[in-house]
Amino acid sequence: MPRTRFEEFHCSIAQAAAVVGDAWSLMIVREALFGVTRFGDFEANLGVAKNILTQRLEMLVDAGIMVRTPVTPTARRCEYRLTAKGYDLLPVTVALREWADRWVYGEGKEPLWLVDSRTGKRIPATKLRAANGKPIPWQFIKPAPGPGADKRTRTRFGKA
Repeated sequence: MPRTRFEEFHCSIAQAAAVVGDAWSLMIVREALFGVTRFGDFEANLGVAKNILTQRLEMLVDAGIMVRTPVTPTARRCEYRLTAKGYDLLPVTVALREWADRWVYGEGKEPLWLVDSRTGKRIPATKLRAANGKPIPWQFIKPAPGPGADKRTRTRFGKA
C-alpha cells in the first residue's frame, strides 16, 4: 500500500507538519525566535551540518516562514529573519517545550524557562481556554467541522 503524503491530508495538523514537522526546521525556528539571524550562528548553536541547515533554511524561506536578506545592499552574506507567519509558530514551540518539560525532564528539571522581559517573572504554562476565558479540561474538547471542512471531515465529525 503506498504511503500517503501529509500534503494530501485535508487536516491543519498534517499541513503544518508538512511545512515544519521536521525537527531541524523547528530547531531553526526556535533559534530565530531567540534572535539568531546568521547562518553561522544557527550552525554553531545547533551543531547541524551545513547542507542540512541550507536545505531547511531554503524550505522555511520558500514556505514564507523566514525571509533571507543581505546584511548590506552589496554584501554576499545574508540574514534569516522570521516573518509574521514564522512568529506565529511561537505558541507551537512553547507548547512543545512545555510538553517536554513535563514528560521528558520533569518538574524542577526544566532546561529553560521563558520569562517576561519586563518583570523577569516566569511566564505561566499555556492553557486552552473556553469562550469565558477559563481553562478548559481536555475531556471537554471535541472536534467539529470548520468552514473549510471537506465532505470526509463533515461526515466523520458531524455537521458544524
